[in-house]
Amino acid sequence: MLCLFQRRLGFSKKNGLTLSTLSYILLVAKGGTIVKIKWFYIAAIIFMLTPISVIAEVQSPMEKLDDISDEALQMVKFHRYEDAKKLLDYFSDQFTGVAGKEQPLSMDEVRIIHTSHDEAMEAAVSPDMNHEERINKLTKFRLVIDAIVTSHQPLWTEMEPQIMTAFTHAKNAATNGDNAQFHTSFNTFLSLYNVIYPSMKIDVPVENIQRLDARIKLIDEYRSNHINSQDSQQELEKLDTDLKNLFANMEDDEADPSLWWVIISTGSIIIMTLSYVGWKKYQGEKEVKKNRSGKA
Repeated sequence: MLCLFQRRLGFSKKNGLTLSTLSYILLVAKGGTIVKIKWFYIAAIIFMLTPISVIAEVQSPMEKLDDISDEALQMVKFHRYEDAKKLLDYFSDQFTGVAGKEQPLSMDEVRIIHTSHDEAMEAAVSPDMNHEERINKLTKFRLVIDAIVTSHQPLWTEMEPQIMTAFTHAKNAATNGDNAQFHTSFNTFLSLYNVIYPSMKIDVPVENIQRLDARIKLIDEYRSNHINSQDSQQELEKLDTDLKNLFANMEDDEADPSLWWVIISTGSIIIMTLSYVGWKKYQGEKEVKKNRSGKA
């Protein structure tokens, strides 16, 4: 059964930013003296943090559709196919009103969404489709919507371990001359690759997709030659490199701009606070020296 990895919690549009509310006046202890930070510093901090929190908690229409696709997948996992169908119908109604309004979608993106939705609906209503195939089709749909909504860390990249494990088994079987195991493992790889393929087309440059397609097609068409042929072994190695680069390139682009904004904002707050405390300390020491000079 295909398992969809859950997205790690953190700084994301859905989970919101976990920012503590400043409900008290900052106090700094130094040499037994408590220095109260001025109110305009508190106002500045609240001003910097509040917009981030508010924006993070607002869910866009497309994010709501993303949630619907996830709920439909969960219904299929629990064999509640009729409920999954109702959710997919609801998705279709809502998508008609959202597409092109909240965020512009390309014709290719709209086509990919419709195609994956149709396959998901087929899985929900089919009287004889096996359970694992249903899950695969709903997972494919779920990953597509996530790829549309998410700019960073799309869910389909979390299937890297499963895909690379299946391909490695196929490559090792070819090296060892195990024809039966090669066919079994390569079929597993193709099945998993097919699940993430529509999502890849949303996130990955077309030339990279075309290169992967060409290599996979060549290996698939000439399977019987990949057991003993040196050239065929090299093709498997090249595909292995391309697959690793595919996921590595996505990881390089995972830094969420909102996270950088939080880091910069927090750093600014710390710098402002330390600067003020340092200035107050300097003023205090200066005043002490002045008093001592007066007494002398």
